[in-house]
Amino acid sequence: MNIIFSAKGKDWDSELDPRFGRAQGFLLYNTDNDQLSWHSNEENKNAGHGAGIQAAQKAANLKAEWAITGHVGPKADSTLKSSGIKVFTAETPCKVREAYQKYLDAQ
Repeated sequence: MNIIFSAKGKDWDSELDPRFGRAQGFLLYNTDNDQLSWHSNEENKNAGHGAGIQAAQKAANLKAEWAITGHVGPKADSTLKSSGIKVFTAETPCKVREAYQKYLDAQ
């Protein structure tokens, strides 16, 4: 399974970015092979509009099944849901590792 995190850095100890559409980037965690990869969101970070939709499309292209973030706007939420991606929101500030643990505890 692939889980995407909005993140301010490139590893488990990075801060979870409270924004989804305008996050610095995304960490994609593949639970099957325990692989973590970084994906920049530079193209959407300073976009005038449509950042949430484009970020959600990026998550779909990365084959994410879950998105873990601090907040998802309504357009991004709609795009994620239409792509079959479920959303888990974690209270921020927290580390990506902590957000993942909160997600696991809620399952």
